[in-house]
Amino acid sequence: MPGSATPQDAGSVDRTILDAARDCVAEFGVRRTTLAEVARRARVSRPTVYRRWPDSRALIGELLVRELRAIIASAIPESGDARTRLVTGVVAGAAQVRSNPLFGKIFRTDTDLMLTYVFGRLGRNQRELLELFTSGIRDGQADGSVRPGDPGHLAAMMLLIAQSAVQSAATVSELLDEPAMDTELRHALDAYLTPGPTSSRKE
Repeated sequence: MPGSATPQDAGSVDRTILDAARDCVAEFGVRRTTLAEVARRARVSRPTVYRRWPDSRALIGELLVRELRAIIASAIPESGDARTRLVTGVVAGAAQVRSNPLFGKIFRTDTDLMLTYVFGRLGRNQRELLELFTSGIRDGQADGSVRPGDPGHLAAMMLLIAQSAVQSAATVSELLDEPAMDTELRHALDAYLTPGPTSSRKE
C-alpha cells in the first residue's frame, strides 16, 4: 500500500522515488519537475515523498548526488599509484558527466540554476567530490605520487579545473573534441599534482 513502507523496504521505496525523479528531470528539466508528478510516476502517495524530501530541489539534489556517486564509483581504477588513480578517475568521470543524459538535460534547460549551484555556493555534489579528491590527494602524498601542500587546497583547485572541463566544454567544442578534452584535462591535473624535482628534498 502506498506510503506504508516498512524499515526493511524503505530503501527500495527511496530508490523507486529517485528513479521516478530521474525520469521526470530527463523529460521535463528541473524547474518543471514536481513532487506530485514524481509521486505519480513512482506509484506512491504524495505524503510518502514529502516525508523524505521537503521540496523538489531537495529531491533533485539527492538524485544528483546518487548519480554522481555511481559515476565516480565506476570511473576510478583499482590499480596504479594514488595520483594515477585519482587523475584517471576524474578524467573518466568528467567524460561520463558530459555524456550523462540527466546532467545533459540540466545543462541544456536549467543553465541559470546550475550556475547558482556551481558559482553561488557549494552543493552536496561538490562537497562529495571535495571529500573524494582530498582523500585521494592524501593517499598520493603518502605514496609520494602527489606533491606536498594542503590536501583541501589542492582538492578545491582540482574541483575548479574538472568542473570547468564539464560545465564549459561546449564553448570550446570546435577547438577540443571529446578525446582532446580528455587528453588536455589529464595533462592539466597530472601536472598540477606531480611532485616537483625538489619536493622530496629538505630546504
